[in-house]
Amino acid sequence: MSSTSVIIHRDPDVLAEAAAARLITRVVDAQAARGHASVVLTGGRIGTAMLAAVRRSPAHSAIDWPRVDIWWGDERFLPPGDPERNETQARDALLDHVPIEPARVHPMPADDGEFAGDPQRAAEAYRASLAAAAQPSADSDVPEFDVLMLGVGPDGHVASLFPEFPALYEEERAAVAVHGSPKPPPTRISLTLPSIRSAAEVWLTVAGEDKAAAVRMALSGAGPTQIPAAGATGRHATMWLLDQGAASELPPGLDRRATA
Repeated sequence: MSSTSVIIHRDPDVLAEAAAARLITRVVDAQAARGHASVVLTGGRIGTAMLAAVRRSPAHSAIDWPRVDIWWGDERFLPPGDPERNETQARDALLDHVPIEPARVHPMPADDGEFAGDPQRAAEAYRASLAAAAQPSADSDVPEFDVLMLGVGPDGHVASLFPEFPALYEEERAAVAVHGSPKPPPTRISLTLPSIRSAAEVWLTVAGEDKAAAVRMALSGAGPTQIPAAGATGRHATMWLLDQGAASELPPGLDRRATA
């Protein structure tokens, strides 16, 4: 049975540091249990700050980095190395500074080479990568993600799944191209909700009062078509990791835990 937790931190900096410590522990536990771990990264200010906090933490040496698989929940369809790409930000913040196995880092394709100008083919290629890494015995076309991290926009979007967009209705494909994003750039690649829900744990890291209304609606029974974050749940656990601003409109009676 899946459980939902809400944990509130004092400010964005504390949130990023706490999420980093939590991630290190979760990866170490997964590796102790089955020898490897699989993590899905998110972009954005808090997601990138969390990766930088992992890099700074002395505890990150407890992770067996060559036995970690890294995936992404979404990506801006831009040329390789573009500073706006989530991959670029993750490499700068953490991945280029730890002994991770290059073959176990799985970025979404960039707007370049065989995929130039063709986000549909790029999404197909990422679906193929996900399927190739899935367990042969599993009834799934995605790997066994231990942790899948997401940010949440003021409109309630997660990954590049925006309210009322066609991608929210996708039930078969693991990843799709997204056109006409209300946030620049307009073209993106994103995991779909079924892929997100396949993760053992989904963590939604959210900071700022401008996200408070979306957090409240997602935790108050809104539908995922209107508030995509409401549909982002893990198989075993869903954790909302908030700062005080993002938590400022939480519905009364919701089980929550505040930290220093």
